[in-house]
Amino acid sequence: MIMSEQTRVSAPPYMVEKQRIIESYIDLHLPPADQYPQSLHSAIRYSVMAGGKRLRPILALASFEACGGSGEGILPAAVALEFIHSYSLIHDDLPCMDDDDLRRGRPTLHKRYDEAIALLAGDALHDLAFRLMASTGNAGVVTELAESIGTQGMLAGQIADMEAEDRPLSLEEITFVHEHKTGKLIRCAVRIGAILARATSEELSCITMYGEKIGLAFQIVDDILDIEGSTELLGKPIGSDTKNGKATFPGVVGVDKSKQMATELIDQAVASIASIPGQTGDLIELARFINGRQN
Repeated sequence: MIMSEQTRVSAPPYMVEKQRIIESYIDLHLPPADQYPQSLHSAIRYSVMAGGKRLRPILALASFEACGGSGEGILPAAVALEFIHSYSLIHDDLPCMDDDDLRRGRPTLHKRYDEAIALLAGDALHDLAFRLMASTGNAGVVTELAESIGTQGMLAGQIADMEAEDRPLSLEEITFVHEHKTGKLIRCAVRIGAILARATSEELSCITMYGEKIGLAFQIVDDILDIEGSTELLGKPIGSDTKNGKATFPGVVGVDKSKQMATELIDQAVASIASIPGQTGDLIELARFINGRQN
């Protein structure tokens, strides 16, 4: 089950190391804050440089390396994933969506600037992401990203989440929301890493299963942290999902069952990559971290 506050998992060394690399690459590929239009560029930097785990780009790197990839060719794709994640958070926080005031311990972008700037900042990050992904020269990963965030991916999860507010959901319905709103981009991250490493079809299948399992587990843990977590560590008020009438796994199956399901998903994710001949230890550590994270 989810670990107690005393035994929660710290970020593995691999994650810490790759965070530094990703941060540098992000800084390099974001427009300078003093470049016109300054209001838009400073807003983009305010949001993207606010911290975060950088989990999606790190998963792409770990998948790339596990499937035999080497070098820095994965970095543009990895950072593109973080830009998409950041854009989705900006739009998710808007008054027309979740209407959140805090993100990572700071005012959300529309609170710090205004709604129009926030909307345009998200659009700009979407553009930057696809330019970076296209720079890989691999049309397959561009398609992969587009499908993961489209009407059969993240957007489907977002609208299902909105339409689920203030009504009871079945396990099937809440699973759909989480698998699409959160899980699809995580699945995409590991698949893109494998594709760019020229993984075999068998390796890609295993990596895909891994991504699906950890993607769902990630959001289940997020739901649990909204109940049992710390406002200081989460960077936003706990209990906001309940307050806003959001559909959550604990709301459907209870906290204990949710913890059990998250642990089972992580175990299944680890088992799914057992046949990959490359070094999968970092992927395993990242999966275990997801189940024991504090934010």
